[in-house]
Amino acid sequence: MSAAWVAGSVRARALARRRIGAVAARRLAESGSLEDALRLLAPTGYGREIHPGQTLAQAQHGIAAAILWDLRVLAGWLPQRGLPLLRTLAGWFEIANVDELLAGLGGRQPGKLFTLGSLATSEARLRTASNRSELQAALTASGWGDPGGDSAHAIRLGMRARWALRVGAFDDPLQTWAAAGAALLLAGERFAAGRTIAPAVLVPLAGLLGTAVEASTLDALAAAVPARARWALAGVTSPTDLWRAEAAWWARVERDAFARLRTSAPNAEPVIGAVAVLAADAWRARAALEMAARGGGDLGVYDAVA
Repeated sequence: MSAAWVAGSVRARALARRRIGAVAARRLAESGSLEDALRLLAPTGYGREIHPGQTLAQAQHGIAAAILWDLRVLAGWLPQRGLPLLRTLAGWFEIANVDELLAGLGGRQPGKLFTLGSLATSEARLRTASNRSELQAALTASGWGDPGGDSAHAIRLGMRARWALRVGAFDDPLQTWAAAGAALLLAGERFAAGRTIAPAVLVPLAGLLGTAVEASTLDALAAAVPARARWALAGVTSPTDLWRAEAAWWARVERDAFARLRTSAPNAEPVIGAVAVLAADAWRARAALEMAARGGGDLGVYDAVA
C-alpha cells in the first residue's frame, strides 16, 4: 500500500472529526433565529464559509462549500488513482452548479457557484452555455451524457440519475447507497410527482435497479428492486412516506460510513467513510438552519428527519 494512501487515510479521519454532529445540529435547529444559528455555527468546521447577515440560501451554500473545500484538501493527499473516486463523489457539486445555471437561464437570480478545482470534470463547458439546449449539448458531449431533454427538470433529473450510476460503479458501500438512492429517486418522480420518466433517465436507473424501473406501482417497485436496495423502501406504503425514507437513507449511509472510518486499512475505505460522514453532517446542518430560519418552535419534524 502506497504512502499516499496511508497519508490520505489519516487525513480523511482528521477531516471527519470536523463535523458538528447530531447534538450540535439540534442546537442550531432550536435557535430562535437564523442569525443565532449562524453565531453558533461560526466557530465550527463550517465557520470559514459562515458570516453574519447571510440569508438561509447563502448559509446553506456555505456549509456545502466548506465540505467541498475539505474534499479538495483531501484530494491533495491521495494517490493519483484515488482521484476518480473523489471526482465522482464531488459530482453533487457540479449538479448543484447546473441547478444555479438553470435558474439564471430561466430568468431568476442564480446563487453562488461552487469552485471544484481539480475535482471538476466538465464544469468549464457547462458554464458557457447561453441557453438550455446548449447546456444539454454540453452535457451530452461530457461524461454526464444526454440528460434526455432540454427542460430544466429533464436536465436536473438526468444528471442525478447519471450521478447515481457513476457512484454505483464503485464497490460497496457505494453500490448499495447508489442503488438505494436511485430507488428513492424513481419512486419520487413516478409515484409522488406523477411524472413520466424519459428513457434517457431510465437507462442509468436500470443500470442500478434492473427491471424494477418498469414497476407501475410503489408496492411493485419495492418488491422488484435488487436486494441491496430494498431497505430504502422498507415500510414505504404511500408516496407520503418517501420523505421519511430519504431521512432513513441518510441515517443508513452515516452508520455505514462510521464503520468504514473505523477500519485500520490505509485504502479507500476511510476516505469513503469520511466523505459520507461529512455529507450527512452537512445535510443535517442545512436542515437545522432551515428550522432556525423559521424561528425554531416545534422540532418534531426536524427530529423525524435528522
